[in-house]
Amino acid sequence: MLEIRKVYTHVEETFLEGGKEVRPSIKNIATVAVIKNPWHGRGYVEDLKPEILACCPELGELLVKKLFEVIGSADEVEAFGKAAVVGVDGELEHASAMIHTFRFGNKFRDAVEGTSILSFTNKRGGPGTYVTIPMVHKTDESQRSHFLTFEMNIPDAPRADEIVVAIGAATGGRPHPRIGDRHQDMVEMGLK
Repeated sequence: MLEIRKVYTHVEETFLEGGKEVRPSIKNIATVAVIKNPWHGRGYVEDLKPEILACCPELGELLVKKLFEVIGSADEVEAFGKAAVVGVDGELEHASAMIHTFRFGNKFRDAVEGTSILSFTNKRGGPGTYVTIPMVHKTDESQRSHFLTFEMNIPDAPRADEIVVAIGAATGGRPHPRIGDRHQDMVEMGLK
């Protein structure tokens, strides 16, 4: 049932930020699949679970495999997130169905040894719509240094009957983080 038109990997590596060298350099990686929307053309479908069960585990495994073609181990991943963009003939629920199940998310979380919630976006759009992947630290979502957003697009996706599904990972937080974390603020403000 999973029909994949293309798989795309986008890597950005930062060596310099604010005129200061980034050591070690930081990679942001998105692995993306452009799939046929399994609910397209069927009208309103009440039970999405058969397609979720048929597609999401395989899709999660594929995107993780592609991620590990860029990085060597789970230890390299510090931040992570996920996203989906459904084509204009689909429902937002179709995008959500692809990424908001343990059958998809846990493939990624387990592979990179994460414990945090996978931050996400899901939206509707046409070809070239930016895929926005918000990320947090994989084991401590309170670390502001790892509040990241990684964006990329595919010029011909999603088509009206497709869904773009993505996972994102970063090998570090923002270059030169200097704003502290939530726990530090709470202590300073007497909230903890």
